[in-house]
Amino acid sequence: MSIITTRDGARIYYKDWGSGQPVVFSHGWPLSSDAFEDQMFFLASHGYRVIAHDRRGHGRSSQPWNGNDMDTYADDLAELVEKLDLQSAVHVGHSTGGGEVARYIGRHGSKRVAEVVLISAVPPVMVKSATNPQGTPIEAFDQIRAAVLADRSQFWKDLSMAFYGYNRPGAKISEGVRESFWLQGMMAGFPASYFCVKAFSETDMTEDLKKIDVPTLILHGDDDQIVPIAAAALQSSKLVKNAELKIYPGAPHGMCTTEKDKVNADLLAFVARAAKEHAA
Repeated sequence: MSIITTRDGARIYYKDWGSGQPVVFSHGWPLSSDAFEDQMFFLASHGYRVIAHDRRGHGRSSQPWNGNDMDTYADDLAELVEKLDLQSAVHVGHSTGGGEVARYIGRHGSKRVAEVVLISAVPPVMVKSATNPQGTPIEAFDQIRAAVLADRSQFWKDLSMAFYGYNRPGAKISEGVRESFWLQGMMAGFPASYFCVKAFSETDMTEDLKKIDVPTLILHGDDDQIVPIAAAALQSSKLVKNAELKIYPGAPHGMCTTEKDKVNADLLAFVARAAKEHAA
């Protein structure tokens, strides 16, 4: 297996396919790099080098007690980028991974970054507050933590319904997709399953978004039941300079799977166009 060891001893597993301009994927909670395989295979088949890691505590990476916070996630990503010596990389982040990408640029700059794509991403901040009235009440995240503690296996099964919009009338449910979600969730360690909830819901990435100074594409479904669009993409698109926002009508949180052909086409078009503009 391809693994790097971070400064604090965590072992981070990653996939590295194809050749060409690097496209780096940061996955959502509680999943792993497997969640991006549709996009990775597609872009690798179109002449790009695709890299995706399992965030610490998730998938095949080690499961430390410490470091389940956005700063450490971003620093782990920076170590991966540096150890692979990636230049002019496109960073694609889904959900929590979008927060990881924003915080990575906030902490480490964009000197190695060519473009950014945020998909169903958590920034700027999910939790409701006086300054974020459209956010989700803290009680909802407390309920998630309680469900993880009570029976996380059943919770992952239940969560998959809303994640992919399978709880909507007329939805075509894939039990295979649900089982894959459950498997990836069960591969996440208990510390990451629990502590990452605070990381993705309470970390304010407003200032990180303002530091993004490369072409940015923001994709979000307007029926996202996990990261509602009003407090996420609609706000992020105002904070990132010259960001391009594309709203997918009726799409759920897990649209990289349910709308994979459309996501793949939008990714390829954006990366190819940005590469041409950069070369010019």
